[in-house]
Amino acid sequence: PALEAGVFAVPPKRTGTIVGASFVLVALAGAGAFAFAQFPGSAAGSGCVGGTLSGRTDHPHAFYFTRGIYSSYGRGWRGSWTTDWPKSDCQFNIVLRRLTNIDAYPEPNAVALDDPELRRFPFLYVLEVGYMDLSPAEVEGLRGYLLAGGFMIVDDFWGTQEWLNFEYQMRRVFPEFPIVDLSLDHELFNTFYAVREILQVPNVRQARWGGPTWERDGYVPYVKGILDNENRLMVVINQNTDLGDAWEWAEQPDYPLKYSTYAFQIGVNSIIYSMSH
Repeated sequence: PALEAGVFAVPPKRTGTIVGASFVLVALAGAGAFAFAQFPGSAAGSGCVGGTLSGRTDHPHAFYFTRGIYSSYGRGWRGSWTTDWPKSDCQFNIVLRRLTNIDAYPEPNAVALDDPELRRFPFLYVLEVGYMDLSPAEVEGLRGYLLAGGFMIVDDFWGTQEWLNFEYQMRRVFPEFPIVDLSLDHELFNTFYAVREILQVPNVRQARWGGPTWERDGYVPYVKGILDNENRLMVVINQNTDLGDAWEWAEQPDYPLKYSTYAFQIGVNSIIYSMSH
């Protein structure tokens, strides 16, 4: 059951070849728990810089917020995977470490979908998938990762055209598994925080202006998923919403609290689900 305060113990994960971890998450009660002003400092002043674990000498941590590097088109030389990076990842780690006692790696960690090292990290964040154009090696790498116990959260893509592209890419990865709608009674929404509604989180500019909350023809937010044969959620898909912008700009005093609260709650629930399934 979801807890609004107290201790939630997560057992070690030992499924497949994905590296798991055991940790304890302690939640803070109160409506202002995600008010970033309570937590001095931000990614800009934390020493958080873009990179990967290659060449790092830092001690191992129980959790790594890992961003997927993938091939894309039409988004310039950096690629669509770099949207909001690294600040969004850094901000999320700051809040995660201060609201909980998870031993989370404080820096961003970006790993390519076709890199065998991806299997070291059970949690994967991928965004702007409306421009995704996976290579055969990336298709194979992502499929193997997810079937071995990995978990992917998808974010920040809008409207029919981007949905159709992402749906096509996922059919290449999992031709045998459909994309399904997730109802609010699914475990994902109640693993730690009790999420009672699916909120549309706009981009930062529209959030500050008071709307509209949608882009293109993405008027309604959805949370969808892909489940394996044992009914384990492998992929959670946040369509027509932008959690990453809420993470990235949560420290700004004019950023609406309702959006950052929802985004962090979905993020924490996804982490707990990924590390316990």
